[in-house]
Amino acid sequence: MDVSDFDYELPKELIAQTPLKDRAASRLMVINPNTGRIAHHHFSDIINYLNPGDCLVLNDTKVLPARLIGHKEETGAKIELLLLKQTEGDTWECLAKPAKRLHQGAHVQFGDGRLEAVCAQELDEGRRLVTFHYEGIFYEVLEELGKMPLPPYIKKQLDDPNMYQTVYAKHRGSAAAPTAGLHFTEELLKAIEKKGVHIVFITLHVGLGTFRPVKVEKIEDHNMHSEFYQMSAQSAEILTKARAEGHRIIACGTTVIRTLETITAKYDGKYQEASGWTDIFIYPGFRYRAIDAMITNFHLPKSTLIMLVAAFAGRDFILKAYQEAVKGKYRFFSFGDAMFIEEGIHNE
Repeated sequence: MDVSDFDYELPKELIAQTPLKDRAASRLMVINPNTGRIAHHHFSDIINYLNPGDCLVLNDTKVLPARLIGHKEETGAKIELLLLKQTEGDTWECLAKPAKRLHQGAHVQFGDGRLEAVCAQELDEGRRLVTFHYEGIFYEVLEELGKMPLPPYIKKQLDDPNMYQTVYAKHRGSAAAPTAGLHFTEELLKAIEKKGVHIVFITLHVGLGTFRPVKVEKIEDHNMHSEFYQMSAQSAEILTKARAEGHRIIACGTTVIRTLETITAKYDGKYQEASGWTDIFIYPGFRYRAIDAMITNFHLPKSTLIMLVAAFAGRDFILKAYQEAVKGKYRFFSFGDAMFIEEGIHNE
């Protein structure tokens, strides 16, 4: 398949630049690829599509203030680092900008020297391994000096950085938010639980894959970068019981989908306590085994994320739904509106 098979026209004014103050007031498109249904609601109406016994699976990763802006000690040149993942101790894999100015052995200072980074290794695609030096607790220094790493299509800084965190964010480590979860409020989650829906948490720390465009023509030639995931024994047990009783597993976001599909592929279709690194790439032709429905946002043209959604609901139907979203002036991407896909396409 060609990358161009997943392209669509999107007016720039539909790219949401700021989040809504009321998270659940965003719009919700409900679609079903098997019936052709496309319906329009608000996100708070999602509760009407969840049934007692269903499992709603959420990613409880927490976004780090992972964007650091400093200067090379040797020349004073401006250097920006985006922390992607911790490899060992105080050594992190980062995206450097401009990478051509950051060579092995170079020193970069942040916050008048409160934090120093030494380039330990030059990697491809603008990535660098850097070792940080500081006094005190690293995450406290990062909270003071770092900025929220918003996607490049968002041009405004947030007045409240917490608007780029889910209300249930817990385990820090992400370079980006699992944005489908941004629509939930604590009140909505309580109402969903009260209805008898099980809320299950997994963790996947979002890394470079979110920021990396597909640069090849044939999507089969694209390589995903690996991201760390974790699922507890308790979460696996709840999912296993729900599936055995005929209830649905509803994934909130592509990060949850990739985690669950990675685990069930590894353990012969079973939900299992597990942790590790996944580079799973889901595109049409993929056989879903772990989920029955999904909540997701509207994704960039030609991105791995729209390919993942197209694998679940069918490329033609997804592009039709996106055309309707454009026509209806839905808000797109990280701070945009949401889609609920009631079930995957039947391929019998």
